[in-house]
Amino acid sequence: MEFLDTQFLGLSVLSWLELAGITVGLTLVLMFARRISFGRFSALAKRTENKVDDVVAELLQGMRTFFLFVVAFYLAVEFIASDAPAIPWLLRVVFVGFILQIGLWGNDIIRLAAQWYLNASENEASQVTAAKAMGMVGRLVLWTIVFLAVLDNFGVDVTALVAGLGIGGIAIALAVQNVLADILAYVSIVADRPFVDGDFLVIGDYSGSVEHIGIKTTRIRSLSGEQIIFSNNDLLGSRVRNYKRMNERRAVFTIGVTYDTPHEVLKSIPDRLKAAVESASDTRFDRAHLKSFGDFSIDYEVVYYMLVPDYAAYMDTQQAVNLMVHDDFTNNGIEFAFPTQTIYLEKSAQDS
Repeated sequence: MEFLDTQFLGLSVLSWLELAGITVGLTLVLMFARRISFGRFSALAKRTENKVDDVVAELLQGMRTFFLFVVAFYLAVEFIASDAPAIPWLLRVVFVGFILQIGLWGNDIIRLAAQWYLNASENEASQVTAAKAMGMVGRLVLWTIVFLAVLDNFGVDVTALVAGLGIGGIAIALAVQNVLADILAYVSIVADRPFVDGDFLVIGDYSGSVEHIGIKTTRIRSLSGEQIIFSNNDLLGSRVRNYKRMNERRAVFTIGVTYDTPHEVLKSIPDRLKAAVESASDTRFDRAHLKSFGDFSIDYEVVYYMLVPDYAAYMDTQQAVNLMVHDDFTNNGIEFAFPTQTIYLEKSAQDS
């Protein structure tokens, strides 16, 4: 038939039909093979703890139909008409399909790696933030490479483009260097985790709980209720005290008794203070000593550790210790000292 012999873009209509038939047939075969392979690897991944079969199952699931089509088309071209004038342009389209599929595979692998990372860290708040940030950076780099590869495939001078972007990037970086410093500080915060949401921080004269760690700023809710906003770069440049990370809290308090307290009673007071501390829960007694002779009192210093870092628990314990010390001293006639002055009047001979 003359119609089948008609040339179109360097190939006869019959060759185009053969090309289309082989492409469709190979696509269906590849789709069937993908379905069978995915089912087997998925079942294997559920039975084993090996990460390799998980990756293979993820790649098979992420294999798009358009990719199978371009693979089939490429194989059909190799069999039928690799020298036709239109084929180089069609192969460029095939390359775009290949590179897009690689980008999608890379995106799936980044997502899978983030999921493994979060499972290993038990979904801590800091780890979730870090995983999102690293995933965002990874995807940005991945799709930038994919975009440049596509442009290069269509003959665009990628070297000049990259050089131009580099010069422009330097100019933009100089203009927004403060913003970039805060963004880099954000990356440092989510990677190094000096603090996370909910931690109680003291920065200089400011203190409060972390409410939000943003790309440019970190917001802290103070004890008095207002929100304090720090730029990330300034925050990392400060001395930050993180009270949420304490394993235990050191507590120190001083008690003064009067100077007329008998010597034997003075010797017994450290044991009395130790008993008061050890009677409270979640405490570890360290020491109690007669520290100094003050202006109006004999002073004892007591040191103990709270085994829980919560401040409210510490205050409850300190209150219980104070009440027990007061009860013990009252029952045993030990007087607490308070500021007093003793005035001695000397009677002269003229007053006789």
